[in-house]
Amino acid sequence: MGYAQEYATAIVRRGRYPMEPVDWVPDWADRPRKGKHFPGAPLFPLPAGPTPPAAATVQQGLHGPRGDGEFTLPLLAGMLQDSYGLTGRRLAVQANSDLGTLPMYTQANWSRGSASGGGLYPVGIHWIAGPGGPLTPGIHYYDTQHHAMRRLLTGDVTGQVRAAVGEPAAGYRQFLVLGVRFWQNAFKYNSFSYHVVTMDTGALLQTWRIWARAHGLHLGPALWFDEPALGALLGLDPDEEGVFGVVPLRWAGDDAPAGGTAADAAAVAVRYADQERSRSLTTFETIQAMHAATVDGSDRRPAPGTLDGALALPVPPGGERTQLPAPSRLDLGVRTALRTRRSSFGRFQALTPMPARQLSTVLAAADAAGRLDSDTEPAGDRPLTRLYVFVNHVDGVDQGSYVYDRTDGSLRLLKAGAPGEFLQRNYFLANYNLEQAAAVIVPAARTRSVLDAVGDRGYRLVNAVVGGVSQAVYTAAAAAGLSCGVALGFDAISYTEELDLDATGEIPLLTMMIGHERPRPADFRSEIA
Repeated sequence: MGYAQEYATAIVRRGRYPMEPVDWVPDWADRPRKGKHFPGAPLFPLPAGPTPPAAATVQQGLHGPRGDGEFTLPLLAGMLQDSYGLTGRRLAVQANSDLGTLPMYTQANWSRGSASGGGLYPVGIHWIAGPGGPLTPGIHYYDTQHHAMRRLLTGDVTGQVRAAVGEPAAGYRQFLVLGVRFWQNAFKYNSFSYHVVTMDTGALLQTWRIWARAHGLHLGPALWFDEPALGALLGLDPDEEGVFGVVPLRWAGDDAPAGGTAADAAAVAVRYADQERSRSLTTFETIQAMHAATVDGSDRRPAPGTLDGALALPVPPGGERTQLPAPSRLDLGVRTALRTRRSSFGRFQALTPMPARQLSTVLAAADAAGRLDSDTEPAGDRPLTRLYVFVNHVDGVDQGSYVYDRTDGSLRLLKAGAPGEFLQRNYFLANYNLEQAAAVIVPAARTRSVLDAVGDRGYRLVNAVVGGVSQAVYTAAAAAGLSCGVALGFDAISYTEELDLDATGEIPLLTMMIGHERPRPADFRSEIA
């Protein structure tokens, strides 16, 4: 049994048996930055993204076909800004624990299109540019605060990327590479951090997937590659950072064959060093062990079909069913939906039941996001996740727990009765009122079967897909005029027992709440992009 199996067990049990170190207290005054700082690195401002076409809707992004278009600098800049760039300042009266500090500028909450666990945003985006693009070939880091690129290395190193990634990178000369500095999240979540950052990666990749499809583009991320080689190229400390994804970009007008090999630039690496804000850093043995386990064999991509036996199981036929209405079209623009997205944090109110059609719409979006189109997922549309639903206040649907059948859009009853008391009792934070949410959606995956099939690195894949599902729910809820919240602070053992998941080998991985909020909220918004 690999280390990832042990880590998965610890994650499931952490609601009752806290992970080490159990006495960890974050030092918020010494917190790290939300992003890296490279003093002296040249800065190249990016243009504002183009005005989105009318067809660039959430409906197209979630349910439309793969595009065959090509990226340009304005399109790439728009995708980066709409996903990870700072777009505005938010302030509201809500139930999260940081409410008292948010009015201070140093603790300001800057909104972004992608969701992130704890709002920490630990993913760093590198653009490795080769010939044929708008920038001098080299390695550039996306500075989210300035919506700009910082050049960390000059010269074409795309041959090294193609050698590290293999077949998915063949013929490409422009790449986005996702890195994670663990301390940016671990200062708050300690050993639990690895679970969180792998979902963060998926949330960002799903944001890009939705955005790209809405604009007639296609992205196919690679999750298996020679990670030590790419980490060395980016100048990363392997004990403190990891490379979690490589996204090849099809670039407009770049018809020349990709040349160069890894040997052409074998000794080249980024020399700029991130200037850490924290004065005191802590390393966690669990994170280091988990990272080492997922890096081992990172260059051995599983063969096609390897994952087939670990995909989500079909819902058994029969049973007491509630047929949901057909989903509504989500015709709100992707940019508008991403900038509208926010977490509800205790503001749900159940005076008006949510229409069943809205539940159907959000479930269809979550189901569509059950894959990332990555290098390891099998062909077809079978997802890695299955969706369970606790219905509190949905018009036309009795209270109870259900499993969603993606084949016909129905809910198969698992247990009748109001689930509100169960939901609130098994949530161990105070920032959400789950009983007041119209419905709570729980994505579950056969994590252990995935690990058995593809090894410890499969943990990243499962969590990335689940993080992507949460991003799709956030985006669809915003487009449908609903409020939404996503949380990890629940007793997974109780959920496993309540939904009888031991029988299916599934693990509940998130709680996603949707519904209506109290009217006339005290919200402040200042848009900066």
